[in-house]
Amino acid sequence: MEGKIGVTGIKAIGFDLFNTLITARPHAVSEAVERLFNSLKEQGFELEEESFKQAYRENATRIIRETRKDGRETHNRFWISATLNSLGYEVGPYDQRIESCLDSYFSAFLDYCEVIPGTFEMLGAVTGVYKTGLLSNFTHPPAAEQLIDRLGLRPFFEFVLISGALGYRKPHPFVFKRLREEFHVESEYILYVGDDPDPDINGALKAGMQAVWFTYARDHHIPTVPGVGPSGASEPAYDVPRASTWEEFLTIIGRGV
Repeated sequence: MEGKIGVTGIKAIGFDLFNTLITARPHAVSEAVERLFNSLKEQGFELEEESFKQAYRENATRIIRETRKDGRETHNRFWISATLNSLGYEVGPYDQRIESCLDSYFSAFLDYCEVIPGTFEMLGAVTGVYKTGLLSNFTHPPAAEQLIDRLGLRPFFEFVLISGALGYRKPHPFVFKRLREEFHVESEYILYVGDDPDPDINGALKAGMQAVWFTYARDHHIPTVPGVGPSGASEPAYDVPRASTWEEFLTIIGRGV
């Protein structure tokens, strides 16, 4: 699709979380699965490590692919349940043993995530000038909320929206509608900033918002987190401003030094 989308007259800015404000270090995902495996073993499941990890990857990929067809959010408990069932255990997704293992899995992200350079300075420059909110695709809201608090991001946002709590994930129109409702600002005056072309950029533009494609993670070859991204699209369907650093972003919106 053609048509350049500018950044003009914005009153509110919504931000993505993973690979936009924060990144997960390379071993975060493997460490999370390792902790999950050990926690399941402690719950009494007799599992062979490599078989479990392979089955977990396959089931997570399949379920993510299926749920993205209608935009509904999935959850890791379904991936774990499907994995255990494929290995001979009849265990429902809300089984207490699975619930007990979720904290172990997500604890790795609490330990292995960090804020992208310049983020605090950028947020300090826009907070108070624009309304600011956070909208993230993340399956497990408690872990996302903990990350936001632990990394010191909470004070910069008027509200936080997590797909796992909304029931739908970007680019579904419902989540961007909620973003607009929280801002109490018409869509055309809202700017959304994210790294993933389809859910973040295309999704925001289809919702009538403006967008900036933030490519720090892409440009630094930082891996994505399963269930968070990427969508598969390598470029936005529209011509939008692109920033690789927060200094470039501030210049785009007219707040640069």
